[in-house]
Amino acid sequence: MSPVSSKQRQFDALVRGYSGDLFRYAYWLCSEEALAHDLVQETFLRAWRSLDSLRETGAAKAWLITILRREHARLFERKTPQLVDVDEVDVADEREALTPEAAGEDALIRAAMHRLDAKYREPLLMQVLGGFSCEEIARELNLTSAAVMTQLFRARQKLKAMLNGDKIEAEVYELR
Repeated sequence: MSPVSSKQRQFDALVRGYSGDLFRYAYWLCSEEALAHDLVQETFLRAWRSLDSLRETGAAKAWLITILRREHARLFERKTPQLVDVDEVDVADEREALTPEAAGEDALIRAAMHRLDAKYREPLLMQVLGGFSCEEIARELNLTSAAVMTQLFRARQKLKAMLNGDKIEAEVYELR
């Protein structure tokens, strides 16, 4: 049996160290367990192919998250939406759809998170699910640390207002 290469050891360490974080992030992005697993697998496949381009092992998590975000975006590049006649769609009242009786607390939070603009949702997910610091998020999203802190603050305020049913307060943070 041939000895394990240093590339293989490095890759194995990445998989062991970041699989859980990548899965949680992928699940938040797509809300489907099977698709989240597929995204993580595709992320690691691309990471294996590009492992030589990883210069700093300390930046591995951000590098893998970037690959995962791009893989998720590729899904929508290839996907052709199914068109439905608008007249045939029943639209439930938003308050009815999000009552605690109809869905658990996790579903309420997930629905509110999905209603956030991407510029607020992305940094919040990176901080809460990925454990990234403000500086890491700023570097990853090409923003200043101050901008990230502002977006995180507004995201939390908007989420709080949405979950408390305060439409006016939620709209105030949406307009900013």
